[in-house]
Amino acid sequence: MTAASSVRLLVPAGVDDPRRVSGGNVYDRRVREGLRRRGWTVVVSEVADRDAAAAALRAAPAGALVLVDGLAAGWAADEVVAAARRLRIAVLAHMVVAAFPDAGPVAVAAERRVLGAAVRVVATSRWTADELVRRGLVDEDRVAVAAPGAAPAEPARPWRDGDLLCVGVVAPHKGQDLLLDALDRTGAAEWTCRIVGPTDRHPDFAAGIAHRAAAIGPRVSLTGALHGAALADAYRRAALLVAPSRVESAGMAIADAQARGIPILATAVGGIPGTVAAGGAVLVRPDDAAALADALHAWMTDPSLRARLRAEAARARSGLPTWEDTAAQLAHALEET
Repeated sequence: MTAASSVRLLVPAGVDDPRRVSGGNVYDRRVREGLRRRGWTVVVSEVADRDAAAAALRAAPAGALVLVDGLAAGWAADEVVAAARRLRIAVLAHMVVAAFPDAGPVAVAAERRVLGAAVRVVATSRWTADELVRRGLVDEDRVAVAAPGAAPAEPARPWRDGDLLCVGVVAPHKGQDLLLDALDRTGAAEWTCRIVGPTDRHPDFAAGIAHRAAAIGPRVSLTGALHGAALADAYRRAALLVAPSRVESAGMAIADAQARGIPILATAVGGIPGTVAAGGAVLVRPDDAAALADALHAWMTDPSLRARLRAEAARARSGLPTWEDTAAQLAHALEET
């Protein structure tokens, strides 16, 4: 680290608001504090729209290093490209916009322009970095990886083997509809499932999930967004985390479950296989409710499978990367920018 290491960090507004639950916000908060602990000066600008992002970029002095969260960059692609002529722009890529099936051409084009203008792109998973390169969005020598860490947590203490947890924004790419289809197929009597996450981002999809959950009955509960002690309690009671995503860069909920030694059932999509490589997980084909149902049935009916996954999850818990590791990786990438 140089003596004058400093960075301006542009993040979506509400990054510290516990009601605005997202893996991206958690990541941004953690690296902000991690860089500061490493001696960096971090000046944060919270931006809610294109005008705010443009103003924050104009306020940065010539030659300044500016790390722009990819979501904020997408709101102001033209302004980021213009600012790159006078600033050292790095982009934090939490995801690959073009990998989402419903991504519109405007958003895809904005992603390409922003990433093309950046001096450095920092991806939050190896899969994301590789996918950006594969799609021709970033040259390999301009991309670095700073994967999310796991915060220390007490081991989970579920009441029953069938206590399932699914955490994430209620949205098509998170696959809660696949989970409900799978639960309908399991035929197992002893289970409950808590679906935790904000429902205001994709309200039509969330309304459909609520309707289908009500049809299944009280064993499925939609809690909305949880934070703090309430979220920690949801993990504490979980026997199995289910992540049925259609698109996923890494999976912050998976890391939170790993920190508690909770086994994971997830789709083999995006960065998930890399995130669970240490063990304690079962992966199934993405977008396949029947495969998910089979895996749920196996978990609920096979004591030897549960014992093996719990033992693997307990071993993996002790070797997880930390947020200090993340901050060190990010600092190294920025120092080369």
